[in-house]
Amino acid sequence: MKVKLLGLSAAIAGLTLVAGCQESAAPGIEPKVYTDSLFAVMKADRTNYTKLIIKRLGPAGAGSIAPAEHWKDLDNGAPLPAQMFRAGAEGVRELTDEFTYSLQSIWPINKQNAPKTQMEKDGLQYVVDNPGENFYGTETLGDQDYFTAVYPDVAVSDACTVCHNEHKDTPKTDFKVGDVMGGVVIRVPL
Repeated sequence: MKVKLLGLSAAIAGLTLVAGCQESAAPGIEPKVYTDSLFAVMKADRTNYTKLIIKRLGPAGAGSIAPAEHWKDLDNGAPLPAQMFRAGAEGVRELTDEFTYSLQSIWPINKQNAPKTQMEKDGLQYVVDNPGENFYGTETLGDQDYFTAVYPDVAVSDACTVCHNEHKDTPKTDFKVGDVMGGVVIRVPL
């Protein structure tokens, strides 16, 4: 059977199928390898959307398309990178319960992106304090154990830093390109 994967959701669904395959004689994918693979796809898509779309549109938009926080209220608005990321996470949540992911920060503009568990808080602080490193741990939520990974979310463009530094609700106003602005939290049930 020939399968054509398109976009982040399809790629992630494909990884989920591979990771969940029990018919193979080989053991399943280790949680760290699984989350690292998922993050690689997420990071590539997020970086490309920011650099190839948002950066090219600029703050005022190119022509009739404008990236904006309230993009749905505009005739031709485009979602910001964090909003696009959230939409992907929500779409994946509808497809599978094999993992979840979210974009979080210890300096969230939108309070729903603040860490909620101690593991998330520890992981986000770790990636800020240790640039270029990831954080891995296990936690129990309810009666379920999870492998939780936190990856640094780095400002890849001045479009990121200008938007965050100038936003009316920002708790931090001195981000520079290359700074860790938050983290991607991926959680896999064990």
